[in-house]
Amino acid sequence: MVIFSVYVVNKAGGLIYQYDNYVPRAEAEKTFSYPLDLVLKHHDEKVIVSFGQRDGIRVGHAVLSINGVDVNGKNTADGKDILEYFKDPANYPVSIRFGRARLSSNEKLMLASMFHSLFAIGSQLSPEVGSSGIEMLETDVFKLHCFQTLTGIKFIVLADPRQSGIDALLRKIYEVYSDFALKNPFYSLEMPIRCELFDQNLKSALEVAEKAGNFGAGS
Repeated sequence: MVIFSVYVVNKAGGLIYQYDNYVPRAEAEKTFSYPLDLVLKHHDEKVIVSFGQRDGIRVGHAVLSINGVDVNGKNTADGKDILEYFKDPANYPVSIRFGRARLSSNEKLMLASMFHSLFAIGSQLSPEVGSSGIEMLETDVFKLHCFQTLTGIKFIVLADPRQSGIDALLRKIYEVYSDFALKNPFYSLEMPIRCELFDQNLKSALEVAEKAGNFGAGS
């Protein structure tokens, strides 16, 4: 079983902690001759495939590296615009690695804020007073689980749909937060969590949950 990532969101909707436990790498690398038979475009400071998927390369995949060297957003490692680089026949043959680009820090902040708003909407749409808000969202490849404390802090876990024991894991993460963040004299409420003991104990809890397939009450 796999736990993908953990998010902690404060009561104002700000992301105060995020940890990627496992990121699946759906990548494809291919050597191309001139002219490039894929259509690429700039999108959110990346260069992505907009048309012509083939050989494991899909629309929406981003250019990750050129000739084995990682790119820097929409530019090559030496600062050249990637689209301009591919227009020059002198740069061929060229090996390009494509894949899903990891979310940037700004994108993670934005998504945490969006979920906070969605959580509030879910509570307001409830036909009954006192709704707990969104506790789980399910897709075909992962489930999003959310636990909100009485003080409004949200703990969010993205996991394999088959992973069991997530409710217990969420409460264990809350316990780790209480013991190693709140009791840290240098930590300020609602601010980003930067505590080595919190990191270590969170990772330990995730390892136990993954190995067991669940997180038992006695863990």
